[in-house]
Amino acid sequence: MEESITLKDFLAYYKDAMRLEPVDAGSYSPLVLAYIGDAVYEVIIRTKVINRGSMQVNKMHKKSSELVNAGAQACLIRAMEEELTPEEHAVYKRGRNAKSVTMAKHATMADYRTATGLEALVGWLFLNERYERLIEVVSQGLERIGAFGENRSGEETPKK
Repeated sequence: MEESITLKDFLAYYKDAMRLEPVDAGSYSPLVLAYIGDAVYEVIIRTKVINRGSMQVNKMHKKSSELVNAGAQACLIRAMEEELTPEEHAVYKRGRNAKSVTMAKHATMADYRTATGLEALVGWLFLNERYERLIEVVSQGLERIGAFGENRSGEETPKK
């Protein structure tokens, strides 16, 4: 008989198996938070893309790429900014205002910095193990920007 485990059990096993030490997310620079946040955000998007059904890998990559770029990330966080708690907003602003030596090839500086703010927030929520809030922010943001062709009621949005 197959044993069912909870998310909490899985995460405890993961931390133990990987020998991860507890971290203080507040001690990391906003660019370090954005570094891990970028990876976490991409996994969330790829998971959502594959959950829409099996398709050619290049089509999955194209859809993921539409959402894992500075322009889309900037739209998402702008759509959610009013919903952030004061603490989350402060983390977002720290990330947005961080001075990076690099910039995305196909983004404005404003979008790039705004996207970095989102990634810092995602990284901070992840490292603080606030997974429910992390998924809430990203999923509501995706819904608000119409990322998967659905409106708030879950019905398909008519294609234009």
